[in-house]
Amino acid sequence: MMATQNPETKSKMSFHVETTRLDSHASASVCKSAEIRLDTDMAGNPNAFNPAELLLAALSACIIKGVERVTPILHFQLKGIQVIVDGIRQDVPPKMESIRYQIIVDTEETDDRLRLLHENIKKYGTVFNTIAPGTDLVGEIRRK
Repeated sequence: MMATQNPETKSKMSFHVETTRLDSHASASVCKSAEIRLDTDMAGNPNAFNPAELLLAALSACIIKGVERVTPILHFQLKGIQVIVDGIRQDVPPKMESIRYQIIVDTEETDDRLRLLHENIKKYGTVFNTIAPGTDLVGEIRRK
């Protein structure tokens, strides 16, 4: 997922990922110098993320990256953060019906500041704002 600047799109970022089927059990996605194994086995593969789990992992990474982006701006102090995400898949049509998340922050900041952090995460998260319109996406932020 290399972020690049295209002169024609000015401030827009573009991303590039290449995925190859390795065998009937797994595939591999590559971007930049990183690789991730994917569960593309119809029977499941416990050693890799399936597409739905990868979506939930992308959401949790987006949330943490949002925290990294806004904490210096807000002068928000934290010692650590954990994100827990659960999704429910419906069969017809197949889609992620609902996603619930918890953001657990190890901080001494006030409840108002925690709410401010959460609002900024929701407002500026690329993956968050891509998922939210088509999914029942609900979460909370709380202190550890």
